[in-house]
Amino acid sequence: MTTQQERHTALPLDLAPHAVADLGRQAVDLIVRQVAELPDEPASDYRDATRLAALLRRPPGGEPGDFATLIETFRQAAGQGVNTAGPGYLAYFPAGGLVSSALAELLAQVANRYTGVAQTAPALVAMEESVLTWMAGLFGLPSGAGGLITTGASQATLSAVVAARHDRLGAAFGDGTVYVTEHTHYSLAKAAQIAGLPAGRIRTVPTTADLRMDVREAARMIAEDRAAGLRPFLLAGTAGSTSTGTVDPLADLGRLAREQGLWFHVDAAYGGGFQLTRRGRERLAGIEEADSLTFDPHKSLFLPYGTGVLLVREPAVLRAAHAGGGQYLQDIHEVDGLPDYGHLGVELTREFRGLRLWLPLHLHGLRAFEEALDEKLDLAGVVHRELSADPRLEVPWRPDLSVVPFRLRGSDDDNRRLLDRINATRRVYLSSTTLEGAFYLRLCVLSVRTGADRVEEALRVIRASC
Repeated sequence: MTTQQERHTALPLDLAPHAVADLGRQAVDLIVRQVAELPDEPASDYRDATRLAALLRRPPGGEPGDFATLIETFRQAAGQGVNTAGPGYLAYFPAGGLVSSALAELLAQVANRYTGVAQTAPALVAMEESVLTWMAGLFGLPSGAGGLITTGASQATLSAVVAARHDRLGAAFGDGTVYVTEHTHYSLAKAAQIAGLPAGRIRTVPTTADLRMDVREAARMIAEDRAAGLRPFLLAGTAGSTSTGTVDPLADLGRLAREQGLWFHVDAAYGGGFQLTRRGRERLAGIEEADSLTFDPHKSLFLPYGTGVLLVREPAVLRAAHAGGGQYLQDIHEVDGLPDYGHLGVELTREFRGLRLWLPLHLHGLRAFEEALDEKLDLAGVVHRELSADPRLEVPWRPDLSVVPFRLRGSDDDNRRLLDRINATRRVYLSSTTLEGAFYLRLCVLSVRTGADRVEEALRVIRASC
């Protein structure tokens, strides 16, 4: 029997190659098991959460533990809550968690290279930059556009707002105004307030009957604010809202921003990946007018959580708003024209994020992503058609992308109970939202693992629960 002391001797902090191989095999075996079990795992499960939470709050001990026991505890803990990696997760915006991307992240973390400045890892920064350059071209941004990979669109949005504020307002910005709708993701208002803008300077533009920003109202409000002595500087369009997946009239908003001298920001956190498809490009027309664009590959490119992108028309504007220095950086210099990401965003310390994107894109090929996204658009169309045919349900809006909101013809309480009954089956998990003052259930087809079979099951569950 292996004693605690023997395990301690065998597993120093810097592992020997044979120990790496042993632990790696155990970890990969668990990964294989988790992926194989995903179709049959509950879409949500809280039955053991209390016990595990109490267990996992215990502090680490002084002696070493057993790796197999520890990762089994992780497996059990990961099984509690909402199964966002499984095919039954139809709430919010699923993150597929491609295993190829997870393996890329394992490799990147073991290499553990610093990419805040290009000099410390020039080839890896070039790899990361290649993905950003490709994405800028995908969205139709001009040559020279760029940006950085972030932990998510919220962080990317903060840098976009800071860049816009710095570029359009300068040092005195208290009279700057931002234009959003009630369907704009709240991360933009949060970013604006963190960037120092008073809450009253974030103006909510009315929407049309189809839940899109009203361009005429936006123009009127901009003129009204300017006449009142304020300085309009940022207009935000949405390429796939969270509640309904609706796309704002991006081309018209882009023209308005240009005419009025405003920075045009597009939130494509959810919808950006659909740019790979013909239908997506049609629905996101005008996105190429953006001064800044945020995108979450952990949504519509199926990557693991924690993968966001900020793209800007002019990277020099990002640098002007974020760059800094210190005497301890006197040895750092530019390498081959590569960007220093620490000067483009809020982070100085950052891991190498490029591989989690570069590897899946090159390994699977773009066509695989295009076909998967086309499938999601098709399945959302099936959901809309089938639910619209049920006389018990209201399904007011045809999906632009892959979100379908619906409700019972009844009270909000009736619909809350319907959501509870659906989620109680533990085969599918839906979320809700409020639209025009009413409670709506919300079904989003986006997980790479959600196919026609699970969508058909979801429809059966919904009908049986009504």
